[in-house]
Amino acid sequence: MRFEPTMVREQKTAREIFEQVRANPARAKFGFGQRLAIVNVDFQQAYTRPDLFPKTAYVTDPDQIAHVNRISAAARAAGFPVIWTRVAYKADGGDAGVWGTRTNTPDSLQNIRRDSDRHAFDPRAEIDAAVDLVYDKRMPSAFFESPLASYLVWHKIDTVVVTGGSTSGCVRATAVDSLSHGYRTIVPEECVADKHESYHYANLTDLLLKYADVVAVAEVDAHLAALRT
Repeated sequence: MRFEPTMVREQKTAREIFEQVRANPARAKFGFGQRLAIVNVDFQQAYTRPDLFPKTAYVTDPDQIAHVNRISAAARAAGFPVIWTRVAYKADGGDAGVWGTRTNTPDSLQNIRRDSDRHAFDPRAEIDAAVDLVYDKRMPSAFFESPLASYLVWHKIDTVVVTGGSTSGCVRATAVDSLSHGYRTIVPEECVADKHESYHYANLTDLLLKYADVVAVAEVDAHLAALRT
């Protein structure tokens, strides 16, 4: 038995497809639960400062970090946890594993050294070191070999809001793992970024169809505001 290809091929951009999917009134949502956490993925200079690291950094929404700071502050005020991750490796890059084997340049992944400028958080990120959970990670997902899963269980979280970059990499991996751990997963569109529009919107579409609610950040703002009333 032999079948011809059924994969859809059409002359639409990734952004056009995303907007078409998002506009579908019949699309069901996971929605917000009772207790949320904000997981801010890799707001470090290697990925947020194109003035310093033009080969690896990216800006999609110029107000991304301001949006993230706002919803993080609102979550803290409501008594919910805020988490910040960043990528870092030891001096010889050996803990990057096979992920660090394809290239070896100053801009390569495995050369993000702990305590380097590439490792440093963007100074615009408003991190409350007294209450926020902050940790380094080695792989795309914020859940992989990290304290995140047990931290969310301890705080009785049922909803995870994922921000950061890249949409096609660490954000997507974190969102998929979030759903896989049983969490309602929310991705505010203005709070995630990628190097190329095609990767960004193709992955937002896939997240929206399968793994997360991709919403305007205003929806997260409104939900957090409602908790305070």
